[in-house]
Amino acid sequence: MAERSRLVGWGPDLGPPTTFVLLRHGVTALTAEKRFSGSGGSDPALTDEGLAQVTRAAAFLASSERLTFPARHAPLAEIHAVVASPLQRTRQTADAVAQQLGLEVEIESDVRECGFGVWDGLTYDEVDAGWPDELRTWMGSPSSAPPEGESFDDVHDRVVAARASLTERYRGRTVVVASHVTPIKSFVRDVLEAPAMAVFRMELAPASLTVVQWYADDNGSLRVFNHTAHLAS
Repeated sequence: MAERSRLVGWGPDLGPPTTFVLLRHGVTALTAEKRFSGSGGSDPALTDEGLAQVTRAAAFLASSERLTFPARHAPLAEIHAVVASPLQRTRQTADAVAQQLGLEVEIESDVRECGFGVWDGLTYDEVDAGWPDELRTWMGSPSSAPPEGESFDDVHDRVVAARASLTERYRGRTVVVASHVTPIKSFVRDVLEAPAMAVFRMELAPASLTVVQWYADDNGSLRVFNHTAHLAS
């Protein structure tokens, strides 16, 4: 791959970018209990609160309000596709958006959450009691994986591949991707060419919106991060 330009927005007109509107799923019972909730385990559904959150997000994306988002001079264009990870909570999130927009949901396995292995479903304290050394190593290194799980670097690699494929498929169009904390952080890490440790320095609220764009020269930009105004009652 050629080295990306360092001057986003300068140079020849490359046409409209491919825009990814990254929507984190709403809360589940495991979210409220602060348990590890990855691509294994019980595959929890959204709670009533979570369904209300994603309904508000979907209504926002289908409304005229999006015409001033992310900015008045460059509003969010017509949404052409809705993509989701195969997990129940993201499929429910994507369904809410697709119903508002009259679209079908496309499943993309590589935007699923990190596999937390034997830690899935456990609290931090429970993991700390059973795997203290492994937990410390995991918290300090994105290349470290939980027992029988995958590392954040592993997730990053598959998300980058998925992003490249989706960019080619939807060149110049706008796609909503219903996903999870770690994959969305990976989208951001990718577009910023940020160091691997950056994944430990980001926070994403349930049903938040993050927007990244990619141009035809494989140059991208972060437009919005962790937007939650649509959730206000």
